Amino acid sequence: MSTPSTSPILVSHHLCPYVQRAAIALAEKAVAFERVYVDLSDKPDWFKTLSPLGKVPLLRVRSQDGGEAVLFESAAILEYLEETQAHPLHPSDPLVRARHRAWIEFGSSVLNDIGAFYSAPDAATLAAKAQKIGEKFARVEAELGDGPWFAGKRFSLVDAVFGPIFRYFDVFDDIADFGVFDDKPKTTQWRGELSRRPSIRDAVSQDYPLRLKAFIKARNSHLSSLLATGVPD
Repeated sequence: MSTPSTSPILVSHHLCPYVQRAAIALAEKAVAFERVYVDLSDKPDWFKTLSPLGKVPLLRVRSQDGGEAVLFESAAILEYLEETQAHPLHPSDPLVRARHRAWIEFGSSVLNDIGAFYSAPDAATLAAKAQKIGEKFARVEAELGDGPWFAGKRFSLVDAVFGPIFRYFDVFDDIADFGVFDDKPKTTQWRGELSRRPSIRDAVSQDYPLRLKAFIKARNSHLSSLLATGVPD
């Protein structure tokens, strides 16, 4: 892969929610960037060289000496963008900023639960995983105010993190009603606002739902069987 131009290059995978975080932050900061997609099941040599952990996202940028720098791990990428680009997405107050960082980590734990959910081998395990996710969102419900965003009127990195989380449920809800957002009106409203935000909507390609369904089918999990019997392509 050639050396990047003056615009950052976001090395991506079509489904990765951590890539989406970086894409959303770049869009919110009005930073023009290019995007290169990698098949993680058949990683090219250049990607193996650049990615110490073999994961996406990577952000390829120009260094101060005119050479190339490669950032890996979404948290590091988001902090770099906060420190170098306009339109901050973190709060200015140190205490509030620290709490936002904690909720970002909470969002990452929800992603782990989602992985366990779509990999659940049977109905009982799937129901237990859905309940656990619902309990996580009950904690979110208690934290939310009047909206429209996590911290009120100002869009933040917490919103950038949860937008991709809610996107999973746009597909899951087509398969069955798992009750994750029952009795959570603030979370449901927040989810709707995030789905309409251009930076979040455009962080994935239009075929994202089809790609996610294909990914789920390949898991050979209980959710795979529900998808195969209940949801048309």
